[in-house]
Amino acid sequence: MVKVAQQCNLACDHCYVYELQDTSWRHKPGVITEESAVRLAERIAEHARAHALPEVRVVLHRGEPLLAGRQRIEHIVSALRATLQAVSRCDTSLQRNGTLLDPEWLDLFRRYGVSVGVSLDGDRTANDRHRRSRNGRSSYTAVLKGLELLRRPENRALYSGLLCTVDIANDPVAVYEELLSHEPPMIDFLLPHSTWEHPPPGHDTAATPYADWLLAVFERWYTAPVRETGIRRFEHIMELSLSGRLPSAPVVSDFIVVESDLSVELPDNLKAAYDGAAATELNLLDHDFDTVARHPGVVTARGAQPVPLAADCLDCPVVRLCGGGLRTHRYRPRNGFDNPSVFCADLGRLTTHIRDRVVADVRELFGRAS
Repeated sequence: MVKVAQQCNLACDHCYVYELQDTSWRHKPGVITEESAVRLAERIAEHARAHALPEVRVVLHRGEPLLAGRQRIEHIVSALRATLQAVSRCDTSLQRNGTLLDPEWLDLFRRYGVSVGVSLDGDRTANDRHRRSRNGRSSYTAVLKGLELLRRPENRALYSGLLCTVDIANDPVAVYEELLSHEPPMIDFLLPHSTWEHPPPGHDTAATPYADWLLAVFERWYTAPVRETGIRRFEHIMELSLSGRLPSAPVVSDFIVVESDLSVELPDNLKAAYDGAAATELNLLDHDFDTVARHPGVVTARGAQPVPLAADCLDCPVVRLCGGGLRTHRYRPRNGFDNPSVFCADLGRLTTHIRDRVVADVRELFGRAS
């Protein structure tokens, strides 16, 4: 995940980069330089060659990556293509807020095969609860124009899906149907990045408002007569529930974050925990990706060694489905990450309901077949 531009044209109040605990972005270059982009491509190719990787994935990210400008973005993707073309396939994508997409950007993305994901939290009212411009204006109309361009036949193959941050103040089914109206191939529903020090809105250890919200979407999605879209969170729980190959330790993230100055960081949702939580003190000027891979935080994040879980999680019957939740959501100042997730009750209800629902349906299906 490459942070190509540090700034953003929106001021989303739930953003873990600019609005929560970490301030490191203030000390990074505003955009990645062309020289750094070449060095990045060389480091990726070096690693792919050494390990005979058939494919690498590069996500262009940060505030609003398109603020780096067309020339800079084209330089980055062309450097990646030129350096990796004889080594491995490079799957390049871009996650953005959708407000700056225009035909010229999409022409560029078609030329280089760059897929695009867009963030949207629902209809105008739902989206504007959090995703407003810096002057307070709605971003909704601009996002819809970008999505309309993405859905055109010539661009449809570039459309990777929608990312939605859950807000329990919004009607879940209405949010889902609004997202569905934009014909996404996949939807990611994210829990708001929160910790025990800064709990999510409506948090109550005796209640499950986030599970209730997500389960309303699940039932609407799961009971539809045809598959309308993919929902990554639900499909992951279903797969683990049915596969019989449940991992003993979750993979926290399979992404390494490269900042605009080529410093290397851990999964950047850790920035919601405390200032500097994602730092490694490594950089691609002085260190290769094998060195990065040996960093203790990276070893844990990749699932190469067990992620430390709180004692309460170890004997939980659904820990192998929820993995103890996102590491960031376990943080409490007095004992770090040695806690259950602040969403523990929600994760228990969500995973249990989905597991029981799909297992019962599969048993019934096989019972009828026999």
